[in-house]
Amino acid sequence: MAPSPAASYYRATATPYEAYAPLLGKTDARVVIIGGGFAGLHTALGLAERGVRDVVLLEKEQVGFGASGRNGGFVFGGYSLGEQTLLDQRGEAAAQALFGLTTQAVDRIRDLTRRYAIPCDVVDEGVIWANWFRDPNVLRQRQELLAKHYGVSWEWLSQHELRGRIHTTRYFDGLYERNALHLHPLNFAIGLAGAAASQGVRIHENTDAWQLKRDGLRWRVETAQGSVHADQVVLACGGYLAGLRRQVDRAILPIATYVMVTEPLGDRMADILETRSAVYDTRFAFDYYRPLPDGRLLWGGRISVRDRSPKSVQRLLMADLLRVFPQLKGVRVDYAWSGLMSYARHQMPQIGSTPDGLWWAQAFGGHGLAPTCAAGELLASAIAENDGRWKQFADYGLDRTYRPFGYLGAQASYWWQQGKDWFKTRLEG
Repeated sequence: MAPSPAASYYRATATPYEAYAPLLGKTDARVVIIGGGFAGLHTALGLAERGVRDVVLLEKEQVGFGASGRNGGFVFGGYSLGEQTLLDQRGEAAAQALFGLTTQAVDRIRDLTRRYAIPCDVVDEGVIWANWFRDPNVLRQRQELLAKHYGVSWEWLSQHELRGRIHTTRYFDGLYERNALHLHPLNFAIGLAGAAASQGVRIHENTDAWQLKRDGLRWRVETAQGSVHADQVVLACGGYLAGLRRQVDRAILPIATYVMVTEPLGDRMADILETRSAVYDTRFAFDYYRPLPDGRLLWGGRISVRDRSPKSVQRLLMADLLRVFPQLKGVRVDYAWSGLMSYARHQMPQIGSTPDGLWWAQAFGGHGLAPTCAAGELLASAIAENDGRWKQFADYGLDRTYRPFGYLGAQASYWWQQGKDWFKTRLEG
């Protein structure tokens, strides 16, 4: 599943920066991080902020190349695993603590963008969860669950209120999550890299880490033109596997998701939206979208084991868009792309370590911006301060996904859930 080479809207509008030179020759570090996405960048910055600046970060492509620079840009609390299942599995206290890590991460992301003056088009106006179905129970149940067990309040939006903000008859009512925002994720990644580099972190782009092995009491990472000796190693490669540790790589499924961006809509934006909030719906196979500062609409959705061409992505997503906003018929799409996210069978992030100083953070499964921030903070605190809070994820280990057969199971599960959504929609008429 090779990544699509097509440029995304994010890449086309990326903040210019001086590229980080590839690693040449041998070097030493206290910590080497492999992967320049959000998990790796938050770890690097978290270490630097704690006084650990002897850090090297290696990225095979450019910072934010993978899912971190291709996603919908939503920043909100929670995980791919639903809140009720998390509560059932872990009990109230542990579930609250885990969920709280992500709501704290939302606040940290706000703070980082302000403190480091990262130009990433932050829109701090919440997220709307719009009900695709007539039955309001799914909204009521989640609203009550969040308030009772997690101390989180989501505002009810009646059908009249919702349709005043989102001009479609496709939705019936909704919930408004105020403690959420959306942003330009690639520019956020570029800003995090700049903040880390300004504090001494050595970042090397276009540097493929092809071998990881023990060398006495330390680790050695071999690259195409150099090597790094380090006391500790962090693997943060997401869906773009490094092939350095089999037990880490085989614990995830790299799954594709699709995104497109329209031409600037001008006055047509008011035909569909009178809100700056980001939106997603209540189906398992939901659409997600948000207005962009330059008047375009970003639209995403679907998951698949196939990393499709831009043309195929546009065809699929345009059909989805017109089901919600038929008034946009004929609108031009300027960008369409796909990218790979990492999923675990248990639907929770995998954050862990071995006694000899190997760490990993992966499997953020489409909920990435807040959980990757939380993971980076946990790893940085563990490495710099011997903080054991990362052990809250110990129950969500490196369960094997059995690729390639796991792909068949994931796709079959997606189709099954998609079929249930379709059948419920038909029943409601």
